[in-house]
Amino acid sequence: MANNRSAPDSGFTLLETVCALAIIGLVAAVLMPAIPRGTSRTAFESYAVKVAALVRHDRQLALERGVMTATHLDPAGHAVVSGATGARIALPQDVAFSAVVARNCRGAPADLSIRFFPSGLSCGGSLILSRLGFSLQIRVDWLTGGVEIVPGDAA
Repeated sequence: MANNRSAPDSGFTLLETVCALAIIGLVAAVLMPAIPRGTSRTAFESYAVKVAALVRHDRQLALERGVMTATHLDPAGHAVVSGATGARIALPQDVAFSAVVARNCRGAPADLSIRFFPSGLSCGGSLILSRLGFSLQIRVDWLTGGVEIVPGDAA
């Protein structure tokens, strides 16, 4: 009867397997920092919600305090700043940020801000956040001052 035992030098030894795994681990440790990490879609949507909440809060404070309040937009600095509290939301650099505001607001020349009047009304505007072909608009209604988040390509 023939013995079907394999030759002693066939297959992998435990030492060879451990060495291969160690090399793979070292290569991964070196390459992982080089892989660009971007803002996930969930985090991107979270930033849009945070910005909308800050804008709504400025509107609410304008109503409560009975004074004009402005939310300042800084697309170059990737930030939105509350005119009422000074709270600042810094957006990641991989999130493109632009704004569309009225040319003038009740006779005052426009700047990069969305103004809320003591009545809660506003001259309106849109903040557009985009990343990797996906965009969201935070719209402030020019008449009511209401704030909503809509997909960027919505008309």
